[in-house]
Amino acid sequence: MAAGPTTAEKSGTSEPKRSSERPPRPGSRERRLRVPGPRGLMIALALIALVAGGIWVLYGSSWLRVERVSASGTEVLTPREVESVAAVPIGAPLISVDTGVIEERLLEKFPRIDTVEVERSWPQGISLKVTERKPVLLVEKGGKFTEVDSSGTRFATVDKAPAGVPKVVLDIASSPSLRRFDGDRLLLEAVRATGELPGKIRADTRVVRVASYDSITLELSGERTVFWGSGEDGAVKARVLTALMKATPKAGHFDVSAPTAPASSAS
Repeated sequence: MAAGPTTAEKSGTSEPKRSSERPPRPGSRERRLRVPGPRGLMIALALIALVAGGIWVLYGSSWLRVERVSASGTEVLTPREVESVAAVPIGAPLISVDTGVIEERLLEKFPRIDTVEVERSWPQGISLKVTERKPVLLVEKGGKFTEVDSSGTRFATVDKAPAGVPKVVLDIASSPSLRRFDGDRLLLEAVRATGELPGKIRADTRVVRVASYDSITLELSGERTVFWGSGEDGAVKARVLTALMKATPKAGHFDVSAPTAPASSAS
């Protein structure tokens, strides 16, 4: 006996098949790989050509190659000396010049140079902007003079003393200061003291004599002396010394080691 129709068959409906595919989320868009059209392709090719042309102009063409080197800012050194040591590769692409290496080469060869800027001067030049160290004190030894700059750096030895630069004498062999301060530090104190002097007094200074950290004496023209003491409170001492010299113009010795109690005397 055959089975009768099911309830679903009687109602004329059937159970829907389950699909393994997930329905798209609301608001989502199907991602498709788009092939650029003729216009996009032309833009891409133009950009590639532009980049390639730029690289060729910088590295391959003769338009942007080094043809001249110029040095400026020299005083004791000559531009030719600086340019020779810089050894900039003439004919090389300007963009390929390693400016850092040139700077290091110049600073190593010339301690007299404090700073140097190596710059590209488009379209075909390299400029070397030099700043030389300036001597503020001289250390005399064996008839030669070692120049010392405002940082206490000994940077050059010359046969003839530059005009207007005082000598420094370190009488520190038996100084108790050597237990705490070496010769370089005491030299720096001498630089510190002279750096605070007013222009006229600095120009009159012939010798800076250092016996210890707190015993610095300035020997001026006309056999005058100034006991400066340590390098501390230099700006105050400079003002006091200026006033003291005006008040006692005929004095030969001035003491500003204690600026709150300055003194002057005939000798």
